[in-house]
Amino acid sequence: MQRVVITRYGGPEVLEVRDAPDPSPMRGEVRIAVAAAGLNFADVSARVGLYPDAPKPPMTVGYEVSGTVDAVGGGVDDFEVGDKVVALTRFGGQSSSVVVPQHQVVHLPDGLDLVHAAAIPVNYLTAYLMLVRLGNVRNGESVLIHAAAGGVGFAALQICKQLGAVTYGTASAAKHERLRAEGLDHPIDYRNQDFAAEVTRLTKGRGVDVILDAVGGNTSRKNYRLLRPLGRLFLFGASSASQDPKRNLLKAASAIAQFPVFHPLPLMNANKGVFGVNLGHLWDEKQLMNEALTELLAWWADGRIEPVIDSTFPFSQAGKAHDQLQQARNVGKVLLIP
Repeated sequence: MQRVVITRYGGPEVLEVRDAPDPSPMRGEVRIAVAAAGLNFADVSARVGLYPDAPKPPMTVGYEVSGTVDAVGGGVDDFEVGDKVVALTRFGGQSSSVVVPQHQVVHLPDGLDLVHAAAIPVNYLTAYLMLVRLGNVRNGESVLIHAAAGGVGFAALQICKQLGAVTYGTASAAKHERLRAEGLDHPIDYRNQDFAAEVTRLTKGRGVDVILDAVGGNTSRKNYRLLRPLGRLFLFGASSASQDPKRNLLKAASAIAQFPVFHPLPLMNANKGVFGVNLGHLWDEKQLMNEALTELLAWWADGRIEPVIDSTFPFSQAGKAHDQLQQARNVGKVLLIP
């Protein structure tokens, strides 16, 4: 098999495609011939050296794949060779062949595109957990989505439409037309506008009910102040700490130092909630993850959501894929193709 390897911390040039022995499934495991592997900002952070959960170089990262089952281990009853599936991977997903515990694998409903399926697990599960499971977003509530044109951004926008929420989203001006076509009610040009001032203006000072924040740093401070009573702020990333192509520990530390500290008493008095979401730390919640991913695939099959692909890159151009994501040029999901 082949895999994308982060050979050392650094810029996109540190990525290499290397050969490795084909893996063999053990009892309770499924082997998948990968059709597509998702690329997420966590993978970029791992390459730069700012993702503490990742293995040490040389390493292969990747949290999600789609593909076809080509071998099963003992004790596997729900899958057989030839099944089209989607799977969550605890690293190693950016390979042409992966072995995954069967509880992390879900059947792909008939008629759905196998490559597009790789865009569902991480982005849609993250948005689903924030908006549906924890946020309990109701019809008519308002949601501010940062990086609305990204993978999680599009997933959140589509789920918000299903829930009947009014949406505000930050993105560069060139992406606004596409976002409006996808149903974003109020696009905000974060490069030329103060998003907090614009949200305050648009809401006539009321603020919003829910905010999805993958930026962190000082942005999180502004977000908290924008919450209405009973508002919910979701922190699920820190892209402000990983904007440079190579590791910049001083800049990363500065960005992290700007995160606000939330004390229980002011939270109680303000009637606000702050949540942290990290999909990579939910691996032990097997039933929750499997049920949520199955439900999202059913939503796709019913036409309620539709994964948006920005671009696909062969493994040999993984560096270009990383650059596309890190420089925020993408509109939708970036995928790697073996």
